[in-house]
Amino acid sequence: MAEASEITPAASESAAHEQGRGANGADPVGGISTVAMAGRTTPITAAATRLGHTKGRGLEVTGDAVSRIEVLRPGMLTTVQDWPGRIGYWHIGVPPSGPMDDLSFRLGNRVLGNAEGAAGLECTLGGPALKFSAPTWVCVTGAPTDVTVNGTPVRQWRTVLVPAGGVLDIGAVRGPGMRCYVLLAGGLELPEYLGSTATFTLGKFGGSKGDAVRAGDTLELGPHVGRIAKAVPMEEQPVLSRRWELAVTEGPHGAPEFFTRKDFDTIVGTDYEVHFNSDRTGVRLIGPKPEWARTDGGEAGLHPSNIHDTPYSVGALDFTGDTPILLGPDGPSLGGFVCPVTVVAADRWKLGQLCPGDTVRFVPIRAEHAASIRELGPARRAAWPAVLSPGGDGDDGVLRRADVDDEIGVTYRRQGNDGVLVEYGTMTLDLGLRARVHALHQHLLALGLRGVAELTPGVRSLQIRVDPAILPVPALLDLLAEAEAHIPAADRLVVPSRTVHLPLSWDDPSTREAITRYMHGVRADAPWCPWNIEFIRRMNGSASVREVYDTVFGAEYLVLGLGDVYLGAPVATPTDPRHRLVTTKYNPARTWTPENAVGIGGAYLCIYGMEGPGGYQFVGRTTQVWNHHADRDESPWLLRYFDRIRWYPVEADELLDLRADFAAGKVEVRAEDGEFALAEYRKFLSDNAESIDEFRARQADAFAAERDSWRQAGELPA
Repeated sequence: MAEASEITPAASESAAHEQGRGANGADPVGGISTVAMAGRTTPITAAATRLGHTKGRGLEVTGDAVSRIEVLRPGMLTTVQDWPGRIGYWHIGVPPSGPMDDLSFRLGNRVLGNAEGAAGLECTLGGPALKFSAPTWVCVTGAPTDVTVNGTPVRQWRTVLVPAGGVLDIGAVRGPGMRCYVLLAGGLELPEYLGSTATFTLGKFGGSKGDAVRAGDTLELGPHVGRIAKAVPMEEQPVLSRRWELAVTEGPHGAPEFFTRKDFDTIVGTDYEVHFNSDRTGVRLIGPKPEWARTDGGEAGLHPSNIHDTPYSVGALDFTGDTPILLGPDGPSLGGFVCPVTVVAADRWKLGQLCPGDTVRFVPIRAEHAASIRELGPARRAAWPAVLSPGGDGDDGVLRRADVDDEIGVTYRRQGNDGVLVEYGTMTLDLGLRARVHALHQHLLALGLRGVAELTPGVRSLQIRVDPAILPVPALLDLLAEAEAHIPAADRLVVPSRTVHLPLSWDDPSTREAITRYMHGVRADAPWCPWNIEFIRRMNGSASVREVYDTVFGAEYLVLGLGDVYLGAPVATPTDPRHRLVTTKYNPARTWTPENAVGIGGAYLCIYGMEGPGGYQFVGRTTQVWNHHADRDESPWLLRYFDRIRWYPVEADELLDLRADFAAGKVEVRAEDGEFALAEYRKFLSDNAESIDEFRARQADAFAAERDSWRQAGELPA
């Protein structure tokens, strides 16, 4: 993003990583290399490589002429997807997207002789009508639907040649299942955004102009050289159902720390129902309310589901308050809620076929027994209607615990069968813990471990996603234990830290509208309704709303993570503890939040990167933190780790003008360079300890009073 102070990419490894590439053009995340594409560097992994194809038996077809598809009817929600999607940007809040049912998608590509990840169409509830300019082999997979070519019925899971001028028509999904897929020989050829053509509709990028396909759109096919097989073998086709069993691993946050043993037994012993308000971001479930092992989340929020913001995993069962949600491929990368179990990678295809009213049972398995995501044949066990398992790992998701320097404890938690969450210290807000996370992050970047796909920092945690076939989790744990001996002491941390000045429309009309929608559509009796700012005042014992205003505008917010609610959205906390307003998050969460709303949850502030669900208590709205018009050599995200945000007030109408200028590429963001030194910060805390303690005591009294009133109203466990 262009800025008034001519901010340029920092030479440090941290800044290079945050821009998606190293100073030498190589992405510094371990296991990721770069290739030159369309004049820029694009991160790829072994899984994301789209070179070559899976050979099938049958006729080899080579196409030289350009083939185009005209969309006659778009269907209910038809998007372009590729697999594994947009890898390498989880740390700044860009989800992978890609097909929600990757198995049906990849099987269709394989039978056409395409690379498994070649771009195709995902169709939700009903499919499109497509007219072809040249003869083209196609395969329709996924949920059952009626398929015709020029009015003649054809079968799914078989390859079909559509003649030049022919029309492929996909009808409504009959069920069971939710989504069907249209795969095409050669795959769709579209411009890539951050290394993928996958559509992320909420982010407005990828696919066909960042949105679902529309009538009149023209899609171009790539050249095809491959063997066309007759059909996907029956034994490889996934079995769809109305009652689903999902293989899960324990963790990262289970019993007895966060949930009671009874809670966990309920989670794995209950048939949950799929809620109608489900989509690619997450599948909401209806089920019993946990009893919880904690009374609250402390500085992270009033509800016991609240934790300090932590990287999520696709397939995690995320309890947003008392509401369980299975996070999908368009879900957030960072958030402040506990996740007791995680669907293993090979079973995540099932999330794409869950329909409202279906039932879901979670079946714990041992992580080492999870099928490989690479497998597409019978070993994937997709044709089995049940998950056969003698039980899970029985370790509550905790892989190891250890002590490190300064008697800081470290806990290694399981995140599915392909991820580890490293957590430092106790469940408190301590910038020294974030410094430790940063040191480990930088160390792993420098190592460049083969098999590491993503490194994502949280407030006191670091998520490491791996390909277990290349880097098994036990081997990763040994490497992490060795790494602790090489990490410098946190007091030595000195990092670049810009001060970035952003406008804030206090109590903006758009946030008021979001609260009104919430009251009409979700919950009218919530303690934070009808005015979030008054709720913040009450929870912190502030004398007036004006005092809340003065605190927010007087604070300096240190950016601890990016992608808290997508697209470079920061999670930040005031450097001065006397400015740390503490709130709880919505329970249940909002279904709509305006783009770039500013909210507080726990002791953290967040700028929402885009429209979507959310739970932070609103204080206002600001300008965009993601630039869709960024040049190829320019990072689209505005903020970096350890930036300091300072607010200046603007009126609502003035903010709308600023947002319009930003959307048009007229960006003027004032920023000054600086640095953050942990040793100096700790001296500041020591020098101001007395007044900080007085503020915290007053805040704790107000927090306790609010918690007691919630408990009396049945909002919290007794």
